[in-house]
Amino acid sequence: MKADKLAGARVATQAPEYVRRIAPYVPGKPIDELAREYGLAADAIIKLASNENPRGPSRKVGEAIAAAAADVTRYPDGNGFELKHALAARYGLGREQIVLGNGSNDVLELATQAFLRPGDHTVYSRHAFAVYPLATQARGAIGIEVPAHDYGHDLEAMGKSITASTRVVFIANPNNPTGTWLPVSSVKAFLDHVPREVVVVLDEAYDEYLDAEQQSPSAGWIAEHPNLIVSRTFSKAYGLAGLRVGFGMMDANVADLLNRVRQPFNVNSVAQAAALAALADTDYVAESAALNRAGLRALGTALDAMGVTYVPSHANFILIHVGDASAVYEGLLRQGVIVRPVASYGLPQHLRVTVGLPHEIERFVAALASALHR
Repeated sequence: MKADKLAGARVATQAPEYVRRIAPYVPGKPIDELAREYGLAADAIIKLASNENPRGPSRKVGEAIAAAAADVTRYPDGNGFELKHALAARYGLGREQIVLGNGSNDVLELATQAFLRPGDHTVYSRHAFAVYPLATQARGAIGIEVPAHDYGHDLEAMGKSITASTRVVFIANPNNPTGTWLPVSSVKAFLDHVPREVVVVLDEAYDEYLDAEQQSPSAGWIAEHPNLIVSRTFSKAYGLAGLRVGFGMMDANVADLLNRVRQPFNVNSVAQAAALAALADTDYVAESAALNRAGLRALGTALDAMGVTYVPSHANFILIHVGDASAVYEGLLRQGVIVRPVASYGLPQHLRVTVGLPHEIERFVAALASALHR
């Protein structure tokens, strides 16, 4: 056995050095894991760590999942015809401009696979989504992290960081994990000044949570900016995080490249059926957004009363400053409340908290008060 381990270690050294240096992405702690570790009842635990929609899928989505499950012996439509058709109609694009992904995370990865070579540069903001540097490093490329401004993107500084070696720029709007938001006019002005040979990936996973006047018209920019890739997801406001389905919108020539590196059947048949039903259920999304706005207000009021500072959020989570985040996080876990530490994002004194249902918010607030005063 010892010899086998040594042999395995020798094999691992054959991987590129930049792959061996990757620190794997760490997801939010699962409920069952916390239950095992602390001897808690799983049904007494609330999870506010992964920015999921706490409502569960809509009735129409549930019906679509049940119907699709009857045919899981068949491979899914590898081209996602019906879902692409619906998305294209929703956003005023052609089907050939839509790329489906195993979550929008897949679309981000596909962009780096298609456009990055070892030694190329990407540009992204400090405190932005962890997948940007991870996907960059996995290609042997070099990530240029630009200092944040008030926890958000400094687009002027990001623009100045673009060089002849830059191939991809990542912008998250709203941003995870800070919840900050860039006005549409600022993003468009940035696009207007980016060299056309540089791909801009605009990650809009939380766009549906914005007020109507703030939501992005980015799909309409693609004709003018063929270097733009817009990524969206069904994991957040649509409530399908467990099914992993997202999509990218882009110029048809760019979509053709991403489809060349995409895994066949990367979005399963149940996920496609659920996403199609979710896209049509506009009332559910609107109700989810309204519930989220009320939850953000309730959280803000409670945190203000406790004297806890936070970053005003435009998403379905809130970034709070707690000082000794490790100790507070541990204190919350012991009370059966899971939130997200964000030290890996350069925020060691903060925790990110998903907006839950009203009773979950009340539970979190009470647990936070206890954890802060231990």
